Amino acid sequence: MKYSMSALVENKPGVLNRVVSLFRRRNFNLDSLTVGRTEIPDLSRMTILIEGTETEARKVEKCLSKLVNVVQVEHLHDKPSVMRDLALIKVKVEGDRRSEVMQLCDIFRARVVDVAEKSVIVEITGEEDKIEGFTDLLRKIGIIEMVRTGIVAMGRGEHTVSPNGYRKTAAKGSKSVL
Repeated sequence: MKYSMSALVENKPGVLNRVVSLFRRRNFNLDSLTVGRTEIPDLSRMTILIEGTETEARKVEKCLSKLVNVVQVEHLHDKPSVMRDLALIKVKVEGDRRSEVMQLCDIFRARVVDVAEKSVIVEITGEEDKIEGFTDLLRKIGIIEMVRTGIVAMGRGEHTVSPNGYRKTAAKGSKSVL
């Protein structure tokens, strides 16, 4: 089973290396790891997707929480959340295949972001299953190249992964830590 969690980490050099080293040392299988800035300049957010048991997922959460630069870790798989992946897919479009790709884009709410004589690049966002279904159909047409971002996730409604001990910057350019 897949388990997702979100970790707020200090935006400092070496933090990603420490997190990945933890997975390597403990022999956890990382299915997806994305990292990006947050609304607080001092913090980055990691969305982690692991495949394993619930016991392993809880162990990952505990181990991550113990790392020095990790501010907060929270499971998302058991909470209402929105999860998205993004893929860019370059597809071979010779002959009538171009219109077939365009029809598939309409059905899956994807969009063409680049057009060349013999190929198009398609952008699609959504849940993993949606992207898998779309790519399965495009493989029959001819995928030349593909890249995916990995899962990003956020709690729905009032549920937030808030940075305990941190507050948003009050004045322009100032950084404050509680």
